[in-house]
Order: sequence, then C-alpha cells, then structure tokens
Amino acid sequence: MNTSYPKYINVNGCLLDLSQPQVMGILNITPDSFFADSRMQTESDIRDRATRILEEGASMIDVGAYSSRPNAVHISAEEEKARLRFGLDILRKNHPDAIVSVDTFRADVARMCVEEYGVAIINDISGGEMDPNMFDTVASLNVPYILMHMQGIPQDMQQEPHYENVVKEVFYYLSEKVQQLRDRGVKDIILDPGFGFGKTVKHNYQLMAVLEELAVFKLPVLVGVSRKSMITRLLNVSAQDALNGTTVLNTISLLKGADILRVHDVKQAVEAVRIVEALNKASETILNCQS
Repeated sequence: MNTSYPKYINVNGCLLDLSQPQVMGILNITPDSFFADSRMQTESDIRDRATRILEEGASMIDVGAYSSRPNAVHISAEEEKARLRFGLDILRKNHPDAIVSVDTFRADVARMCVEEYGVAIINDISGGEMDPNMFDTVASLNVPYILMHMQGIPQDMQQEPHYENVVKEVFYYLSEKVQQLRDRGVKDIILDPGFGFGKTVKHNYQLMAVLEELAVFKLPVLVGVSRKSMITRLLNVSAQDALNGTTVLNTISLLKGADILRVHDVKQAVEAVRIVEALNKASETILNCQS
C-alpha cells in the first residue's frame, strides 16, 4: 500500500527510510513475558538474541524490561532500570551500531536509556497516561516516540474491556495525543493502535479491518500482533503455536499500510515484507503499462 507522503524517522541523527516496511525484533529482559521463548536474562542469551535479530534482517531491536502481558507483576522503576542497564550494556558492547528502542512507560527510565546508552526510540505502551512527564521528556530528548493506545493498565486491561465504538475511540485518542505531542515539539511520532492492550478479540479484528484508515494521520504505523491472544484465542492454540497466525496477520497489516512490524519471529516477518513488496512492485508495473 503506497502513500503520497514521505515516511521516515530520525534515529541518532540519520534518517531511517520507512518507504519499505521495517521489522523490529523483540528482546525481553524479563522473567515473565507472555511468550516464554522471548525471555532473555543471561548475558549470552541477550547477546545471541540480539545477534539473531539483526542477522535475520530486522533494522531495530525493541528492548523491554517490564512485562506488559495481562495481569503482569508490577515492578519498581529501580528494578526496571537495573534490568535495562544490564541488557543495554551488553547491546552496546556487542552491537554498538544497532538501532535500539526501549519499551517503557516511565519518563525517568526513558531519559536514562537515551542519555546513558544512546537509545534511539522510546516505545510507550501507555501513550503518556502512566507517567505525566513522558511527553515533555520525549520532547526534550528529541527522539522518535511510539504512541500506543491502551485501555487501562497491564494489571487490569483485559478485565472486560468496553467501547461504544472501538475504532472511533482509538482514532480519537490517537488524534488527541498526536496534537499534545506536536504542541511540545515532538517531531517523529509512530502510531500503534495497541492490538491486545485493553481489547477483546473482536475489538482487535475491528481495528485490523480499518488499519489503512490510520493513513489519515500521515504518520508511520507500527503493528504488534506477534503471537497475541487475537490469534491464540481465535484459533485455540498456544502462543508457542501461533507463528502461522502471526505471519498471516503481519501480511495483512503490510497490505493495509503498516510501516513497522514488531515481532518475536524476525525471519518470517522479513520474508512477509519481501513478498508484499514484490507484489506492490508488480502492481505498479502493471499500472504503469496501462497508463
């Protein structure tokens, strides 16, 4: 799906072109993330996981130290910082040129990661709702910000989520937050509709059905559906067995205009990008011949 406006973000002073969709590999420095195979806690595990993410074709590594799965155990900012320092030290030593995103809702954690470790992107599941200082902090740090929608907090978000109209409410939420970020001077904003965060299976598919409508914002769109409950509950499979469903939804997301796929399984996502890009180029060729 092509757009008539340029798509890129400034990462560490260089422009990352999103005209071809990019893949962001997940690296969880947690003991309790919902997908067991994504949990990395030893130095060798973190190093090897980061190496595999990059070798399989991802352009970004998203590091998380606070599990945001439903009913996740809440940890302190000090514990989150300690986990991140451990992981980011390993990344800096082994992959100093990697584009690193940090998944955090805490402004002071975001500042530490950017100022001490040169982290390029802040990925906030709460859209600034869980820390009122986040928007001002991101503005002062001058880094790209992933703005995600979530109803509630991780500890209660899946306890009977309710919307009068999930599409209208999520789009309105994003429009308000984008304006607040713009008012503070934040230049690079990436939108994430928040699949699986305070939404039923039905809500998730209603959002996926209109994903292309996010183009109205003229901002890059990130999709994170990897092995989530919108797949496992629909197909009655475990997260361990949800790779096929993930690849199907990633492909649909690309056809509907997704610019970044946040995934556990990098190789399969990169292959989906290549196939969709080949399809798009073939379509362009046919249209050019007919004009």
